[in-house]
Amino acid sequence: MANPDLARIVAEHDEEMPSRALSPRWERALWIAGLLIAFLVLKQVFFPFAKGSQYYLIIFLAVTLPLVFLSYGRGHEPPWWDWALAALAFVVGAYPLFGGFDEFLNRQGQLTGLDVAAGAVLLVLVLEACRRTTGWVLPVVCLAFIAYAYYGGFLPPSWSIAHSGVDFSQIINGFFNDASGFYGTPLDVAATYIVLFTIYGAVLNASGAGKFFVDISFAAFRKSRTAPGRTAATAGFLLGTVSGSGTATTVSLGAVTWPMLQKAGYPRENAGGLLAASGIGAILSPPTLGAAAFIIAEYLQVSYLSVLIWAIIPTLLYYLGIALAVEADARRFGAKPVDVDAPRFLDVLKPGWYHFLSLGIIIVFLALDIPVYKAVVYATGVAALFALVSHRRDWVRLVADSLSTGVRSAFPVIAVCAAAGVITSTITKTGLGQALAGSLVDLASALTSEPAVVLALTAVLAAVAVSVLGLAVPVTASFIISWVVIGPALITLGVEPAETAMFIFYYAVLSEVTPPTALAAVAAAALTGGDVMKTMWQTWKYTLPAFLVPLAFVLTDEGAGLLLRGSLLDSAWTFAASALGVAALAVLTGGWLFGPARWPERLLCVPAAVFLLYLQPLTIAIGTGFLVAAVAVHLVTRRRVPDAA
Repeated sequence: MANPDLARIVAEHDEEMPSRALSPRWERALWIAGLLIAFLVLKQVFFPFAKGSQYYLIIFLAVTLPLVFLSYGRGHEPPWWDWALAALAFVVGAYPLFGGFDEFLNRQGQLTGLDVAAGAVLLVLVLEACRRTTGWVLPVVCLAFIAYAYYGGFLPPSWSIAHSGVDFSQIINGFFNDASGFYGTPLDVAATYIVLFTIYGAVLNASGAGKFFVDISFAAFRKSRTAPGRTAATAGFLLGTVSGSGTATTVSLGAVTWPMLQKAGYPRENAGGLLAASGIGAILSPPTLGAAAFIIAEYLQVSYLSVLIWAIIPTLLYYLGIALAVEADARRFGAKPVDVDAPRFLDVLKPGWYHFLSLGIIIVFLALDIPVYKAVVYATGVAALFALVSHRRDWVRLVADSLSTGVRSAFPVIAVCAAAGVITSTITKTGLGQALAGSLVDLASALTSEPAVVLALTAVLAAVAVSVLGLAVPVTASFIISWVVIGPALITLGVEPAETAMFIFYYAVLSEVTPPTALAAVAAAALTGGDVMKTMWQTWKYTLPAFLVPLAFVLTDEGAGLLLRGSLLDSAWTFAASALGVAALAVLTGGWLFGPARWPERLLCVPAAVFLLYLQPLTIAIGTGFLVAAVAVHLVTRRRVPDAA
């Protein structure tokens, strides 16, 4: 993203803070450091440390945390205090190895005073690194959890969340010398999977995949009144494989497609909504998904391929909703065909087809039971080898740049994952997760005793809670917190862990387009010059299916079919019913059926969508009846008033 204005928009509205614009000599130094860490990560893939995963994670955090202080902050050169923090981060990060790793582990639960001091300093540094990369909110949340762990004994005993209190040394022990703390699953996922995928994205981007994906999208649709919207949606999906950020994808996408949307006659707010929805869709979609998808695989102890399969039908429904909204908008606004100066589809595909190859390799290798961390390395190698065709002279430098850039772009996620260990450890030690989950279920149960209604109310409350939490913290942290706090509530009510995890994942990601903050929508509005709040609501219109479909796969047992967790027949009919529900939503929000849809038929689509997405035979029949009635009313009124709006 060479355009400084685009970089500024991303920096202002992304959930991650901008890194320093370093002077050339410091940029070179951090480039070398990033490259060396990439070699460490690749070494762990093929030649793992004999002392196990925690040993590697200690080394990984000890070498990446110092670089956060040098990469993030004010000015073009790190001041002396950032160098001091970096040195201190390395010392306390590597502290468990200084006196013998095994001896340190043997002191679990009985840390020495020096152990506690080192752990406390590391805690402060992790929270500061998190603040620098993602802002104040997550560190404050972590401090609140620490205070709860320490002062829990002062809470009224009648409160369900009261506990006896945890000694400070035991709190630090949980963070520093326990599998649920700094070196728990979140950091393990960041160091083992996420950093490899950021390297892969950097290699793809450097090899020209980003430009190819935009060009192929333009060439695919060329000239029609719906082509601009279709191009934006398709390019957003493909660009998401290069960028793991919904906001960054939105801005990159808007830079090339907004002029076309503007020429076609799209209002600024509608164009911004489409761009934000398209940008966020890639994080919800295979084959890369968002970082939280790797955490799902680890928490549930399933393959990453399983998570990809679970996401297929929800992805199809998401893009079906966008496609229908694009068709409605193009007709409602009277969008004009736009002459796109793009080559023919085959002329673009022939020289750049190999950019799709590496994506396919990931899927094939996963299907062959090759671990995901090896599959992505192999796919990265393939992408790098094909890049040799078009970058012969500077190929070595391109690959080295990609390795270093990929590692450095993962720094914010690494800081978040290390900080998330504070929350998971506190919840584990205090039992807070079960207490809050019980309170959530009790709240729903206080309103009704009907089990199905209790589940529905709990799911709606959970969806709101995850969305609100996601407004304040990054997606990865939002998922982790929600999984340990809200997940048990749904599982207690009989929802399977897979459906629960995907439910939480979707709402954590969708928080980027949830009013009143909606980071991706705000960035899109900054690009198009549209009204921010109107752009947010237009984004919500495009993404409405994604907000409601997750409810469909937790409210009934049949909802498992939407995750392809059942027979093909079950998946087929649940998909068909949900697709009709999405179509009803498109009529409601888009105001178009076979012509302009008036309020009577649009209102009939509300119960149609609700009943169709509650996947029971009777409710599907009722929902279909409402949809048929909406179509009938539309056809009758359309004949009577042909130009009704």
